[in-house]
Amino acid sequence: MTRASYQPTLASAVIIANMIGTGVFTSLGYQLLDINSGFVLMMLWVVGGITALCGALTYAELGSALPRSGGEYNFLTRIYHPMVGFISGLISATIGFAAPVALAAITFGSYLSAAFPILSSTWLAIGLIIVVTIAHIGRRQRSSNFQSVFTVTKIGLIVVFCLLCGVMVDEPQAVNFLPVAGDGALMLSSAFAVSLIYVNYAYTGWNSVTYLISEVDDAQRNLPKILITSTLTVMVLYVALNFTFLLVAPMEAMEGQVEVGYIAALHVFGETGASAISFVLSLLLISTVSAMTIAGPRVLQVIGEDYSVFGRLARKNEDGIPTLAILVQSVIAMIFVLTSSFQSILLFSGFILGLNTIFAVGGIFVLRWRQPDLSRPYRTWLYPLPPLIYLVLMFWTLFFITKSQPREAFIATAIIITGMVVYLLAKRFDIKRPKTSD
Repeated sequence: MTRASYQPTLASAVIIANMIGTGVFTSLGYQLLDINSGFVLMMLWVVGGITALCGALTYAELGSALPRSGGEYNFLTRIYHPMVGFISGLISATIGFAAPVALAAITFGSYLSAAFPILSSTWLAIGLIIVVTIAHIGRRQRSSNFQSVFTVTKIGLIVVFCLLCGVMVDEPQAVNFLPVAGDGALMLSSAFAVSLIYVNYAYTGWNSVTYLISEVDDAQRNLPKILITSTLTVMVLYVALNFTFLLVAPMEAMEGQVEVGYIAALHVFGETGASAISFVLSLLLISTVSAMTIAGPRVLQVIGEDYSVFGRLARKNEDGIPTLAILVQSVIAMIFVLTSSFQSILLFSGFILGLNTIFAVGGIFVLRWRQPDLSRPYRTWLYPLPPLIYLVLMFWTLFFITKSQPREAFIATAIIITGMVVYLLAKRFDIKRPKTSD
């Protein structure tokens, strides 16, 4: 029997839902701690969008040339070495998806408990993870419908929120969105670079469809269109949302705060209206948790296919869903919710995910050099500019993060070393060699 595949529209929904989540509804508060220029704040989201788009253009070629689920795990295994791919896969499975699931669930709990203070934000987060997990361990059609409905709802609600705020705000804030003296220096400062980590985290997810390439209908033909259109859509929505936040709420009220959407709504709709908006915004995060629960476990699945010691993770139900891998990721996410603070998860995961994608994007140069005759149904537009732009911006950001937040760099190094040890143990007790192709 031929198993169902994900149509391009659903694959786009997975990307959009992965991207529009915790970051855009929380990171402005942290950016405002060091930056108070409206123009520079908006440029953060434009630069972040350009970075994500350059990454998407590059991944489109990698995905069409190396069409197998697993994302960076598949790419780095094929381009560099199975050990590099394994470490990347371990990072993706434990940090790349489980940590953002936890962040999105925590934000969901924070927004919903703001609307209903009697509820516990922590247990709301745990409950969301459990409900979404149940939705995705059964039939593919149920999983697809769940994701599609919540993603369409998310886009519609964001557009309505921006329009309502723009129309109903009594007195817009005196924010200058045009460049002024000093903005150029600020954009080259460490404050801009560190803030860009938050923005890049908000854009994380532009690569999520590469984790389930094998399940996308006609992936080699559809992948470039899916990646590029989804990333551009999110970029427009992000700029609109942050413009709205800055237009309706005082900067000082949002500084260091997580629920910037609630604060913005409070200044437009009052306390009762803000509670209603907070409830609506919490619903937007359901599709984020859902999308990551679809994409993330596919990394564990392909690791299980390649290494017999993890073989149980590759098991699928009759509809091709990796049930155990989904359960494992959800359990890890719940542990993050119960043991870690919001900001520590965000900074650390943003740093290590940036490092992960640097190796993948840089891999396009290696792959073209080593395998010039490899079939590439899509070649990166304006190559080599997109991968070069991505690498320069990401290296610049991670350099300043390492300087200002050395703890994150140390933890990332420790995880890489742990991945090497686990890989060597897996190889020692393994009874088959990793696959290098479909």
